[in-house]
Amino acid sequence: MLTDARTLAAMVLTDVIVMRRNLGDALAMRLDQAPSARDRALVQEMCYGVMRWYPRLAALADALLNKPLKSGNDDIRCLLLLGLYQMIYMRIPAHAAINETVAGARLLKKPWASGLINGVLREYQRRSAELQVVADGNVVAKTAHPAWLLERLKTAWPENLDAIIDADNQRPPMALRVNRCRTSREHYLGNLLAAGHVAHPIPHTDDGIALGIPIDVKELPGFIDGAVSVQDGAAQLAAPLLDVRPGDRVLDACAAPGGKTAHLLEMQPQLAELVAIDKDGNRAERIRRNLQRLKLQANIIVDDAAHPDNWWNGKPFNRILLDAPCSATGVVRRHPDIKYLRRANDIASLVAVQQCLMEALWPILDSGGMLLYVTCSVLPDENVAQVKWFLGRHTDAIVRPLDVAWGHPCDIGRQILPGENGMDGFYYACLNKD
Repeated sequence: MLTDARTLAAMVLTDVIVMRRNLGDALAMRLDQAPSARDRALVQEMCYGVMRWYPRLAALADALLNKPLKSGNDDIRCLLLLGLYQMIYMRIPAHAAINETVAGARLLKKPWASGLINGVLREYQRRSAELQVVADGNVVAKTAHPAWLLERLKTAWPENLDAIIDADNQRPPMALRVNRCRTSREHYLGNLLAAGHVAHPIPHTDDGIALGIPIDVKELPGFIDGAVSVQDGAAQLAAPLLDVRPGDRVLDACAAPGGKTAHLLEMQPQLAELVAIDKDGNRAERIRRNLQRLKLQANIIVDDAAHPDNWWNGKPFNRILLDAPCSATGVVRRHPDIKYLRRANDIASLVAVQQCLMEALWPILDSGGMLLYVTCSVLPDENVAQVKWFLGRHTDAIVRPLDVAWGHPCDIGRQILPGENGMDGFYYACLNKD
């Protein structure tokens, strides 16, 4: 029932907002409690939507509440946010959104909150125009971005700030990567069009397709048999930049969930070996499952890439892909909870991790080899500043210019900003080893 979906969504949001779990994990923990596929879809839509617009919805809720809710009632606050989200952003009649949200309080065994929720949501219905104007007067509420991130984006990309904010607050397109070992992009596009789907090639990619309307992966022609994978267009640029060749030994560091691992194997089936390492066992299992579906093979290692002494066999690599842990500020539109969960002081910690990984992996790269440094961040501290820092410490590292038509040229490497050519925000820099 719809009421069940709203109650379940409130529980998921409480996990994110109070317990600070990421939204994907919180949904995975609870989504199987939804009684139907329709309910699951509604829960996801509402949870992603609330987190996308959380700063604005929270400001509206605070303006409507006479006083803060007592401790232990975060689930009721989440129900209020869900009610506001439905009324503002979903095509649900206001009376239905209010009634079903009110009913959620009873399912949460807090019937006392029914009157509160009803009163608050009906007050919003009466004063919506006035309250929206007030919200627009607060830059955090207006942009649905935390103040620290707005400041960093303004400093780094002043001319692109509005475009980044707008892209962050949009639903992302569903992007596919055709498995060139199985079929061609042109042939697969034909299959999609024949099945009634609107689709087009992703610019600057050889294998990428963007769908006009997202669908369940099981509905994709040939998905189960490995003909296609879901992967953003910007992420598909990594494998071509590595320029892997037959007989190469390749390391994909911090590889989960394995999209770039698979793309490398699809592009060059004659590698001597591809090692995919990730320190999270559950995420490494996703690499295994993805490769199994695509009928590809790699040496998957569960360990910390920053400590090669624990896992490296002494044979140098010809290519290393370092998709470094980062702030993920380039993929906010796919993971809107980043705006809530990430903190300003996280950046310095992430910079230290990135430096540790670069230092650890450079010695195991063969002379004449290449390291591709990648982040899904738009913050220069994690990108061009990192590469400059590394070059200052390693005289045998030589920048390989990126002669490509995409992204913004930086002092070193190139930056794609969110939404450009329908892509997520990514940074790329290539370093050759003398």
